[in-house]
Amino acid sequence: MLNRLRPNVKKFIDPLAKRMKVNPNVLTILGLIVSIMSGVMFALGDLLLGAVLILLSGFVDMLDGAVARNNSSKTKFGGILDSTSDRFADAAIIIGIIYGGFVNPLIGALAIHASLTVSYVRARAEAEGINCSVGFAERAERLIIIVAGALLSAIFHQNLILYGAVVLIMVLGYLTVLQRVYHSWKELKGQ
Repeated sequence: MLNRLRPNVKKFIDPLAKRMKVNPNVLTILGLIVSIMSGVMFALGDLLLGAVLILLSGFVDMLDGAVARNNSSKTKFGGILDSTSDRFADAAIIIGIIYGGFVNPLIGALAIHASLTVSYVRARAEAEGINCSVGFAERAERLIIIVAGALLSAIFHQNLILYGAVVLIMVLGYLTVLQRVYHSWKELKGQ
């Protein structure tokens, strides 16, 4: 859903990326470290800093791809490293939320499972030659839901808001999995 904003974001990110002389893989690892720190902040109960670090990691995540594209340093390994780091980052954030006591461990585990499965179905479909960027809750949407839930919980001192955000990620994640499986079935019908 947020993919529609990519052209507007590229206008801002690309000029910055062109000036950066850094290996994009370094930025990928930096983004992962920031995401892990976000999870640590959630585990320590700091919702505000946890949310801010998610936003920072998202910016770094956009920047690594832009640097790779704009500086002719895009590699297949870089893509694998980026996708793998994103899965670890997603899990680290939700694990921090679980550890901080903001969500029931089962709900948190299911939210992690849904998030990982969304990405798996896309990767598997793309291995079959299907463009599978469909669904309610791609990674950016899931992270924005967590940020909004954390900020609202911090502002209103209601941990239930963050709990609801994680439940929403779980539900939308599984709906996205179903959308992607259905999309893949339609694309491969008869094959």
